[in-house]
Amino acid sequence: MTDASRPVVAVIFGGRSSEHGVSCVTAGGVLGALDRARYDVLAIGITRDGRWTLASDAPSDWQIVDGVLPAVADAPHTVLPPASAETSEWRILGDDGSVQSIGRVDVVFPVLHGPFGEDGTIQGALELVDVRYVGAGVLASAMGMDKEYMRAAFIAAGLPVTDAVVIHPHDSPEALRGSIEALGLPVFVKPARAGSSMGISRVDSWDALDAAIAGAAKHDPKVLVERGVVGREIETAVLETPDGPRASLPGEIVTGGDHTFYDFEAKYLDEGNVQLICPASLPDAVVAQVQDIALAAFRAVGAESLARVDVFVGEDGRVTVNEINTMPGFTPTSMYPRMWAASGVEYPELVSTLVETALTRPLGLR
Repeated sequence: MTDASRPVVAVIFGGRSSEHGVSCVTAGGVLGALDRARYDVLAIGITRDGRWTLASDAPSDWQIVDGVLPAVADAPHTVLPPASAETSEWRILGDDGSVQSIGRVDVVFPVLHGPFGEDGTIQGALELVDVRYVGAGVLASAMGMDKEYMRAAFIAAGLPVTDAVVIHPHDSPEALRGSIEALGLPVFVKPARAGSSMGISRVDSWDALDAAIAGAAKHDPKVLVERGVVGREIETAVLETPDGPRASLPGEIVTGGDHTFYDFEAKYLDEGNVQLICPASLPDAVVAQVQDIALAAFRAVGAESLARVDVFVGEDGRVTVNEINTMPGFTPTSMYPRMWAASGVEYPELVSTLVETALTRPLGLR
């Protein structure tokens, strides 16, 4: 039973991308942080084949257990968003054709990662029916998901980026071989539109390039080959506030064991060989530069609500932008909330700030 005096927050997670399980873990963190005395909470899980279902709102149901990521199970019903912008009613459609109202939703917290969610698609669906949501809008989400156009926005804003070659689906990698080899070794081969380090590999020998491209193409037919930077990987969290976007203290990722970079296994399954250092040990001038670049990257793509900006600090001290993530991992141990905790904003306050900001978001064109 919902309380008409409390906002209803729907956490939407799962989805069709290869990051389905990561999204579920993020949802568990957000569900655990939402103040149930302040908000009524609805959990909507999207199955791997795209069905929207009512899911458990218990945070403990969305944790990694024995190295296995959780997943949204199928159900004999489908959750339907409002039929138009004239109504706020969400419904359940049963497999028998029955329709049941589940009432209004005041704001959606879409913690979908990767394509079919983080890339502007869920944002567009919600805007069609005038539903407020946490996070960047359609265009910023799409650019934040596509490394080619993200880089174009950064370059247009005058931000420093690493050299890269984009391999489009119709391109011959062999025809681009000269441009790729001109980058020098090592290079990183990445799907252009994926996250959580899915499909990314480090290439230290040109003999391994073709296999790396093929591996990335399993996640996205468009592939980015990027010059490797010798230096430190630094991250900064950006949060939109009533006074404008703020940048957190930077954090640093240090990998050990067999990890040559912060890959998927290091992120989610091998915590013993990963150090997440918050705040990063950097000179004050470099901290200020990293924060300025993070805020500039946020503005360059037109982001809203939140983002995590990843940069490299090279051995020569040069700072270059790696990427912006418009819906970063959001478990209590993820870098985004940890950087804010180091900056004085604890996890529950962070989640509440995002929800409250979204509740004031104008509907329609902004």
